[in-house]
Amino acid sequence: MKDCIIIGCGFAGATAARQLAEAGWRALILEQRDHIGGNAYDEEDEYGVLVHKYGPHIFHTEKKRVYEYLSRFTDWYAYSHEVVGKVGDKLLPIPFNLNTLGMVYGEKKAKELREILEAEYGTEVKVPILKLRKHSRQEIKELADYVYQNVFLKYTMKQWGRTPEEIDPAISGRVPVFLSWDNRYFQDTWQGMPRDGYTPLFKKLLAHTGIEVRLSCPAASVLSFDKEAGKIYFEGKEYTGTMIYTGAIDELFDCCYGKLPYRSLDFAFEHYPEKFYQSHGVVNYTVSEEYTRITEFKRLTGQACEGTTIIKEYPRSYTGGKGQIPYYAIQNPENQALYEKYCELAGRFPHMHMLGRLAEYKYYNIDAIVDRALELAESISREGV
Repeated sequence: MKDCIIIGCGFAGATAARQLAEAGWRALILEQRDHIGGNAYDEEDEYGVLVHKYGPHIFHTEKKRVYEYLSRFTDWYAYSHEVVGKVGDKLLPIPFNLNTLGMVYGEKKAKELREILEAEYGTEVKVPILKLRKHSRQEIKELADYVYQNVFLKYTMKQWGRTPEEIDPAISGRVPVFLSWDNRYFQDTWQGMPRDGYTPLFKKLLAHTGIEVRLSCPAASVLSFDKEAGKIYFEGKEYTGTMIYTGAIDELFDCCYGKLPYRSLDFAFEHYPEKFYQSHGVVNYTVSEEYTRITEFKRLTGQACEGTTIIKEYPRSYTGGKGQIPYYAIQNPENQALYEKYCELAGRFPHMHMLGRLAEYKYYNIDAIVDRALELAESISREGV
């Protein structure tokens, strides 16, 4: 019998498994897909272009421990991510920054606005767009309205299927005006892409004698849960070891209280014979088109090959239908209350831990979930459960 069963082989499950294995534990990972890596999985398409099957994943962090940990399993391609938004015939730096300000208003007006903003907020700071809309100065309100209409509103409505007022402020706060000349999307100390791709990183991460991985193995095919007795059964026998669950917490319990709402994505991959399709790795379509953005993978990875492959993202509601993937939790008080009911149910199983975006019903960047997985694994190995 394994010391720990882990459901899911993305960054959460794979990192926890490796950390436990290095502490002497025997870990079994059950992965319902036919590949490792979760949503970070990448592969070469039929044209030889390395693509991210589930949308772009870009590593960035201020956590030295996470960077050093992952660096054990990959070398890095130095990549600083820049995003532009297509507004009319212009490609504007995103987040809206001082360079964007000049492109929209011209040098003289931009200088006046910059001086007002910097006098109140300082420099090198990100100011949430919804905060600027409430500013007392008319000039700043007009600027905020421009950004709101041309950068935030349509994009957010497409992404979340709601009006901005219906969206959790934490999400709105992620769309700022950046009082800086820095066009990088992230300002973290460490950022880049695994030199050979994410899948080779995962292969090295999982290459330990204490780790067994079963692919194409849905948890429900080998696990069952007695909610009344608080017992877990693995392949028909009671399992008393530790369990880490990284899947959707509502689906673990057959959505007995109802489905937790998520946003999903449809992807359209397109290949072109040209060297490059667009000027940047990601172009956001903030006022036009049904898709939210186009990503060109060669711009992210630095791969040298013939032709180029792009991906268009079309957000949609998650219904649980065949082939749909829950990507983003829709966080609001009602959904949080439903999530907490599932947490209470999970609490009946004292040796089971919830880990990751779906299990914890919250957003995680790569570095944050690796850090969380390391902390959980260290706690489990220290406490013995």
